[in-house]
This record gives sequence, structure tokens and C-alpha cells, in this order.
Amino acid sequence: MAELGRAQWELGGDPLGLRHARGWLMALGAALVLLGLCASANLLLATIATIYYVGAMMLVGGLLQIVHAFGTRKWGSAGLWTLSGLLYLLAGLSAFLDPLFAAALLTLLLAVSLGVSGLLRLWMAFGTEVAGRGWVAVSGIASIVVAAVIGLAWPVATLWILGLILAVDLLFQGVALLIVGLSMKASSAR
Repeated sequence: MAELGRAQWELGGDPLGLRHARGWLMALGAALVLLGLCASANLLLATIATIYYVGAMMLVGGLLQIVHAFGTRKWGSAGLWTLSGLLYLLAGLSAFLDPLFAAALLTLLLAVSLGVSGLLRLWMAFGTEVAGRGWVAVSGIASIVVAAVIGLAWPVATLWILGLILAVDLLFQGVALLIVGLSMKASSAR
């Protein structure tokens, strides 16, 4: 199946039906690059925007869990869903009320998560016979180094790290969409 999909692209096919949306892809790519540049120009503002986004998603998640609690048939289950929803609502509200504190917590959680995932990848690379285990080890070491950099710079990193991640993500997405759009133009010219 994968070979069929690859053959369609190589023969100039359009398996995802994106060719007609080439202009929109390029416009979206350019907009994302512009947003990434704006975010990189003010990392503190981008960090706060990230926290507000996470807070809004937690509020929505909390409300959905509470609504779901009313649909459950057992009181114990409904109580757990309601409690979980209320905790999500509380976390979402705290993100809006004190975004810098929320950023500090998320930055610390990011450092811990990166460190643990790096250690797990190192354990997998050296503890198993997996193909490409050298690359798995390198990625584990890279995650541990990034975790150490963030952890050692914490809490000062709170002010810029989440904004930097947002800026880099927006830039990479934008460039990728621009490249896809440009490659469609080049392949349709053949």
C-alpha cells in the first residue's frame, strides 16, 4: 500500500487532493512563518499566549468532562468525572489568573518530561537489540541535554522557553507548507 502511495507521488499524482489548494497552502505557510517571526521577536508575549491557549483548552476540557458526568449512569463514576472536570476548570482558570506561575509549572514539567524520556530512550538503546539503537541513544542524550539546559535555567527560562518552542514550531510548519506548495507548482509544471 505504501508503495502505491509513493508511486502516485513519483508519477505526479495527487493522492491527498491538495493540488487545487496549493495557493491556500502557500498563503497559510507564509502566515505561519510571519507569526513565527512575530513570536520570536517577543518570546515573553508568545509564552503568555501559549499559556492562555493551554488554559482555554483546559477550560473546555473541564466543561466537557462535567457535561459527560451528567450522562453517566453510576453516581460514583459521575462524581469522579465531575471532580476531574472541576480540577481541569481550576487549572484553566489559574492559567488565566497567573500566567507566569502556570508558565513556570509547564516549563518545569517540560524539563522533567524531556529528562525522563531521554533516560528511557537511553535505557532502550543500551538494553535491547533494536535496529538504529545508536540514533535512539543520540536522541536520548539530546533530550537529556535540553532538559538540563531548561532545568538549570529555571525559573528564568519560564519567561522565554515556551514562547521559543511556539515560535520554532510556527516557523517549521510555515516553511514546510511553503515547500509543499512550491513543490506542487514545480511538479505541475512538468
